[in-house]
Parts: sequence; C-alpha cells; structure tokens
Amino acid sequence: MPVQIGASTHSFDDPTGLLSDCHRRVEMFMGSLQAVAALCDQPLTDDVRRSLDLALRYFREAAPKHTADEEQSLFPRLRQIDNPELQAALAHLDALEEEHRWAEPLHQTVDQIGTEYLAKSQLTPAKARDFRDAVSQLADMYRRHIDVEDRHVFPIAARIVSVELKAEIAKEMAARRAVKHVVNF
Repeated sequence: MPVQIGASTHSFDDPTGLLSDCHRRVEMFMGSLQAVAALCDQPLTDDVRRSLDLALRYFREAAPKHTADEEQSLFPRLRQIDNPELQAALAHLDALEEEHRWAEPLHQTVDQIGTEYLAKSQLTPAKARDFRDAVSQLADMYRRHIDVEDRHVFPIAARIVSVELKAEIAKEMAARRAVKHVVNF
C-alpha cells in the first residue's frame, strides 16, 4: 500500500501522477531531515531518532526506485516521442538526470552521518556541520528539481504519452516495487 500524503494518491494507472506523489514524500522526508539537521548538535531524542530513521530509510530504499522510474522508464520514452509540444520538457531531462548524479554523494554523506547519529546518539560539531550542509544542499536542489518536473515535465508527459506507453511505464514501476499490477487503461 502506498504512503498517502494529502487527500488522494495516484495509482500505477497514472504513472506521472504517481511520480508526483513520490515528490510529496521526498518533500516530507526532506522536511524531516531538515528538522533533524536543526537539532543535530544535541543528543538524539526518541522522536528525532524515529524521524531520522524513517527519512534515511526512505532515501536509501524508495528514492532510488523513483529515480529509476524517471531515468529508465519515463525519460527514455519521452525522448522517443516526436511532438513539438514536448520539446520544452525534453530540454530539462539532461539537467534533471545530472541532478540525480550530483545528489548521490550528498545522500551518501547524509546516510553515513545520520546512521552514525543513530548509533552514537551524538555527533561531533564537525559531523553536525557536515550533516546540516549536505541536508541543506539536497533540500535546495530538490525544491528546484521537483518544481521543474511537476510543472514542466510531468503535465506534458501525462497528456502526450500514449496509453500503451503509460501501461509499459506502470508495469516497470510496479515491478521495481515487487507489486503485481493489473493495467486498467
């Protein structure tokens, strides 16, 4: 069952809607990391521990599936569609993929220091500073990245991508999550 944020959640039958739902989770868990970063020079409390553990797990396990959904399923198909309306969205894809690569070492830093914080319940001042810096950089990037995808890429993809291609994308997304999906297109 997907994590539901807000009033509704999309199904695999609406791949771009589901990707946008993932963005709401990214925003939620980035907010958790930012809250932890604001407190990370203090000993770890039980509430902060739970928030940090959930956020780290999300970015370690679920977020890479979202990236694969975009880079392996959606973006390659968009690049194969010849449609003038799609050209503006296509201009963003290389930069979006580069941001995915740019974020990887920051995620590793956050995961490593966050895991240390969970284990030791305390960070050195240098580690706390590094954690805050990495979280801040990720939060800034995700704000821009999500805005581009939600405003410029996903809406046009939802309109232009054929029902058949949406079904292929949905099948791949479901398989990444080991979810049996029956296409309802």
